[in-house]
Amino acid sequence: MRFGVLGPLEVRTGDGTPVKVADRKVRALLADLLAHAGRAVPADRLIDDLWGAGLPANPSATLQARVSQLRRTLDDAEPGARALVEKTPPGYRLNARPDDAARFEELLAEARTSEAPATRAALLADALSLWRGPAYADFADAPFTAPEITRLDELRLAALEAQAEARLELGEHEALAAELHAAVGEHPLRERLRASYMRALYGAGRPAEALTTYEDLRHRLAADLGADPGPALAGLHLSILRGTLPASGNLPADVTPLIGRDAALAELADVLTGPARMVTLTGPGGVGKTRLAVAVARRVRERYPGGVWLVALDEGLKAGASADEVASFVAGVLGLRDDAGIAGGPAGRLGEALRGKRMLLVLDNCEHVVEPVARLVAGLLRDAAEPRVLATSREPIGISGERLWNVPPLAGPDAAELFAGRAGITPGAPAIADICARLDGIPLALELAATRVRTLGVEGLAARLDDRFRLLSSGARDAPARQRTLRALIDWSWEPLAASERAVLRRLAAHTGGCTLEAAEQVCGADIRVLASLVDRSLVVAADGPRYRLLESIAAYGVERLREAGEYAAVRRRHAEYYAALAERADLRGPGQREALSALRAESGNLRTALDAAIEDGAADLALRLVNAMGWAWFLWGRPGEARHAFGRALAVPGGDPARTAIAKTWHTGFAMLEGDGHDRDERCREALAAYDEKDPWAEWFLGFVRAGFGDLDAIEELTARALEGFRAAGDTWGEAAALATRAAQALSAGDLPRAGRDGERAMELFRTAGDRWGRLQATETLGVLAEVTGDYARAARLHESGLRDAEELGLWTEASGVLSRLGRIALLTGDLDRADDLHGRGRRLAGRESNRRMENFADIGLALAARRCGRLDEAETILRRWLGWVRDIDGGPGMAFLLAELGFIAELRGDADQALGLHAEGLAAARATGNPRAIALALEGTAGALSLAGRDEEAVAALDGASAARDAAGAPLPEAERGDVDRIEARLRRGRRR
Repeated sequence: MRFGVLGPLEVRTGDGTPVKVADRKVRALLADLLAHAGRAVPADRLIDDLWGAGLPANPSATLQARVSQLRRTLDDAEPGARALVEKTPPGYRLNARPDDAARFEELLAEARTSEAPATRAALLADALSLWRGPAYADFADAPFTAPEITRLDELRLAALEAQAEARLELGEHEALAAELHAAVGEHPLRERLRASYMRALYGAGRPAEALTTYEDLRHRLAADLGADPGPALAGLHLSILRGTLPASGNLPADVTPLIGRDAALAELADVLTGPARMVTLTGPGGVGKTRLAVAVARRVRERYPGGVWLVALDEGLKAGASADEVASFVAGVLGLRDDAGIAGGPAGRLGEALRGKRMLLVLDNCEHVVEPVARLVAGLLRDAAEPRVLATSREPIGISGERLWNVPPLAGPDAAELFAGRAGITPGAPAIADICARLDGIPLALELAATRVRTLGVEGLAARLDDRFRLLSSGARDAPARQRTLRALIDWSWEPLAASERAVLRRLAAHTGGCTLEAAEQVCGADIRVLASLVDRSLVVAADGPRYRLLESIAAYGVERLREAGEYAAVRRRHAEYYAALAERADLRGPGQREALSALRAESGNLRTALDAAIEDGAADLALRLVNAMGWAWFLWGRPGEARHAFGRALAVPGGDPARTAIAKTWHTGFAMLEGDGHDRDERCREALAAYDEKDPWAEWFLGFVRAGFGDLDAIEELTARALEGFRAAGDTWGEAAALATRAAQALSAGDLPRAGRDGERAMELFRTAGDRWGRLQATETLGVLAEVTGDYARAARLHESGLRDAEELGLWTEASGVLSRLGRIALLTGDLDRADDLHGRGRRLAGRESNRRMENFADIGLALAARRCGRLDEAETILRRWLGWVRDIDGGPGMAFLLAELGFIAELRGDADQALGLHAEGLAAARATGNPRAIALALEGTAGALSLAGRDEEAVAALDGASAARDAAGAPLPEAERGDVDRIEARLRRGRRR
């Protein structure tokens, strides 16, 4: 049997079947026993807990009867379960603990022992998801549950606080700032929670609000407890005041101390504070450019509230990449979407996203893509005055305003300190100076050499270096530095390796950005013993996960050895096959959705490399497998530009399997429309569907879904209907849910509210069963808007808050932006205009960060609605007119109808009847083109206002009657909160009649 107490009392059998415990006293008895967690409860205590002063005639006999009922109920559900209720002097005990509470505490304990913030955040999210409501919800007022409820509630709050701290480490400031607002309001005196909220606000670029919430706590503590905030919170407050709290970013932690660079750190920090906006660290491979750049970035990061981001360009970009590909890669590291609506392609979208943000970009290893980096950075610095760039490269980037800073090898004493420290010896032996001089003071060379001291000793190492480098030290002076020094050193590190270690090391070079243990085993034939040996020799770097990667120089060396061994083509093909299979088995539509997206994001570099290899080798089917498997991930991440480019490349390889080609054509067509390319979409959809041998319901659904942004209601309805029929015939419940969710959204847009409700609820049920959070989010969006339309604002808020949690946990930040704006609409309708502005503002900032124009538009319209309600007509009109062109080109009829109605109301409020009539006439035509009775009603209401202003009262009354009839026909009479305009117009008409 399984018992649940994190919410209403719940009993289930081992296979999950619910067990009904009907009698209230029997449920109370079970709750009492569960609250004592396997300990015996005296019979007298149980009698008092169950009946209090209202005792039955024979308390002991009645208690025994209730115990028997409980045993019988359990045994009926699960034979033998009656034995769980044991009679133990002086009373009874339940030989079981609440399963959900026990699992909750196990996850908390596991999270406490984890050092990785992503792991902690995931464990705590899983723990908090076990709560279905307040603990012992149906016995919350019973004295016998009070101690356990208090204990569990405290653990829940501690878990929430720990999760917030882990997510802060991951840089999720914007989402946390929104999420913690309600929690702080509910628990205003918890300093740990308040500290996370302050950090989130500061990291989200809202330091004034962080200071305000601190003052709120200080006043509360003084008034309620006569106390001041603790020293930790006071220190945090001071750091925010001084602007010394680090902002968001992804800088790695130091594993070993940086030696010999103190003067360089100070000088570069000053350079970055000065007028130079582009600083490039140059120098030979292995000299420590990356380490120095990261250290400088860490030193100055408090000056960049917009964040400090390290972009490793060698982990996913090949030589010959275009400026747009570099821009898309940078945007991906920053977590930005590449949605349509901004001119200039990926570079333009990146520039728009960075505008207004004081941010430092550390572009690492630029030399293989120096020309596209030059074009990209020149454009970014020209178009956005705030960001700064710190680059590392073996050659100058070569743009105007670039400040070059050459990173020299380490001087003698510093080189000796580094070598001795890595070797674990005292830096006094005379041979150390000789070794450092012969290795040119190159830090990477020194670190690799230090690993051999245990085997050879310092003197033996010095003697071997003399033989090893005699030829190369007198080689061509114009050869690259890596070939003059590091190649010889890596040769020397290579030769002592066993054959199995050599094989694994060279095969690891096929990976980009490292690999997991499983990938090393499958692609490289590695085992943990060989990997451990290579890590010990400092030839492989092990990180959390575990994850294994090669240093840049060793990876390049490994590729050469791979070619020499005649394995290059075979290992590259094995690598591509492995990552194609990895993407294909990712659970992107079920309970493992969040983990699958995280795993694919971690392997983005390897997936790009695999696709490049498949395309270059002409392996059409392998290329199609890769892109088809990644299509849904790109869709969820909001990366239509990247996806469209990848599918285009894969489809250009001849000889692909027709079935895979048909799927890829569907994806390619859909992503083009998601990117805003709507020309010839009818013909392109027909061509994509014609590629299938027989009808494919997924293709029909997807091509209908992506057309929503163009307002193609008839085409969407036809495609969705055919898809739904096909999904049901195939028994595909996910597909049925997707088609129903789309049909519900379209029904809502068309004003068919009953169908929207039916389809939305069924889609929600099916998606919930499948465990697909994205799907739940789609259904929640429609049902929330439906509740808003019908005036049930409390339900709308609950639904949108649920959707916000799903969006944040999946990292779907564009969707999160939209839900924030939806919540802003609810606040607007309930009269909380300050909260409405706050929510719409947060939604707009998040949409801007994600470069999503559609959600930015939606948030801006909300700000305009609030401005009009507050009488700020100029502000409202400025916002609305800013979007007219975009709405006309991209959003289509529904958006235009609403925008013109709002502009018409503004003209009416200014007393300009002619302008108002013109705007409402155009808006009414757009509304009628959509067929949505609510849109038509709004346009008619606006027309009535303009007519009443012009003195045409009879026509105005007729227009109002028409609007009312349209709303009644849709089953959505005008809610009280939305009657402001109609009430104003009717009042004007009454005044006219009195005259």
